Amino acid sequence: MWEELEELLIGADTGVSTTQKILGAVQLRVESERVKDGDAVKAFLKEELVATLRSGTEKGRIWGEEDDPPPGRPAVILVVGVNGTGKTTSVAKLAQAYREDGEKVVIAAADTFRAAAIEQLKSWGEVVGAEVVAHKMGADPGAVVFDAMSAAESRSADVVIIDTAGRLHTKFNLMEELGKIRRVIERKLPEGPDEVMLVLDATTGQNALVQAKAFAEVVPITALCLTKLDGTSKGGIVFAVTDQLGIPVRFIGTGEKPEDLTPFDAEEFVDALFQ
Repeated sequence: MWEELEELLIGADTGVSTTQKILGAVQLRVESERVKDGDAVKAFLKEELVATLRSGTEKGRIWGEEDDPPPGRPAVILVVGVNGTGKTTSVAKLAQAYREDGEKVVIAAADTFRAAAIEQLKSWGEVVGAEVVAHKMGADPGAVVFDAMSAAESRSADVVIIDTAGRLHTKFNLMEELGKIRRVIERKLPEGPDEVMLVLDATTGQNALVQAKAFAEVVPITALCLTKLDGTSKGGIVFAVTDQLGIPVRFIGTGEKPEDLTPFDAEEFVDALFQ
């Protein structure tokens, strides 16, 4: 049975070290409680997996237990990730969720490098009813962010969502640029963005952990969004990221429509692994 459970977790991209840590905790409990029933062991495993996902420490200022918006100013959410994770789509979905709650949203089109990225975001803005602040292609992303935050303040917006260029974690100059964007935010908001959401593709497996570690060195990641769960039975990499970096999962993306972003539910996610 232990081999079967180990195969289940590693097959779901949980990773060897996190798998061993989780199963070790379950084995200790089984031994201490002298359990011999297989169903009870699986129940213990589910509890340990849920506990692992909930072990992410509260890092941000608006998606934690308190969930209080910052007083007297727009909330600022910085969205980062590598190319092709569904980052821009996730920005639009997040804007849609806030708009459904009656919030006024400004989106900063700080991806000024990818062809048609600005047009794509403007199109999404029209769909979800959010204002998009953009410059020309090739413009300084920091200037876009500064203008978007200024516009949000002058128009009494509730939320600013900043879309950044997808960047490989191995590209030093682009990661440095991300640090510059953070410093621009800190000029207006000394404590930095309220949330920094890293978008991870559920199908990329262990490489997602490498990405998360690299991004966390440049900006203080406060939340994870796991995308493309509609195209994989995996996604177990979030156990490794939460376990090793202490970053909580906040959202999952399951499709391409604006409404296909849902708050993360640890118990539902774990149950799905066993189906």
